[in-house]
Amino acid sequence: MNSKYYLTEVDKNPQSIFCYHNLMGETFIESHSHDKGQFLYTEGGVVHVKTNSRMYYLPARHYMWIPSGVVHAIYPNSPRVIMRNLYFPMTLNPSKFYKKEGIYPINNLLMELLLFTKNWKGDVKKSQKNKHAVVYAFKALLKQTASKSVHIELPHPTDGRLINIINYLTEQIHREHLLPQLASNFSMTDKSLYRLFKKDLGMSFIEYYTQLRIFKSLEYLMNSDYNISEIANKVGYSSLPTFSNTFSKIMGKRPSEYRKTNEVYLES
Repeated sequence: MNSKYYLTEVDKNPQSIFCYHNLMGETFIESHSHDKGQFLYTEGGVVHVKTNSRMYYLPARHYMWIPSGVVHAIYPNSPRVIMRNLYFPMTLNPSKFYKKEGIYPINNLLMELLLFTKNWKGDVKKSQKNKHAVVYAFKALLKQTASKSVHIELPHPTDGRLINIINYLTEQIHREHLLPQLASNFSMTDKSLYRLFKKDLGMSFIEYYTQLRIFKSLEYLMNSDYNISEIANKVGYSSLPTFSNTFSKIMGKRPSEYRKTNEVYLES
């Protein structure tokens, strides 16, 4: 799927609600934006959504709301990932929910309506009263049923030194990294590296690094047959209880529970 699809088809009819389902097997969808707001739902893995300021990790059984005009690129982490998209025209002054990007767990009511639209492709116009009523209700229900957004995202570093350090942490995620050794590896003092994280990312090294490891573990949970202990090792935890407790604190459930939710509910 190339950018032409996004730039011409989604916004071609400004008043329509645009449906696109079963987008599988893509490795990368380049940076683009829409005049319409985008509902993006995923199953079967983790989708990376990169905006100008943040990297979002959209896991299975969750959806992301991407407001009108937000430039974003999409990286499914596996060809098995299923993505389902609905694009909605926005009013001049939309309510707060539609102005802010966020990730939310999907609820059963939205699931049923999404299932109802799964074979629809392209524009749904107001003249198609039966179809339009369903997707219009879907948009209203997003705002009314949204629970608190799940912060499965990390800010992009802007400082060149920190970009290199975070690339290193990501590539060496299977090893445990401590601030003093990391600082030494990059010819910095502990204090200067600590301050750099706080200044550039607005969070401490340990906050960033912990979340990076847990978000990476989501990919192994969704797309592999590794057991939980093996996954803990793959993101640098030598202690399974520590990994499990940390995962639970950030994601709200144990890794084993989280894995069980990764069923593909909306068969294509």
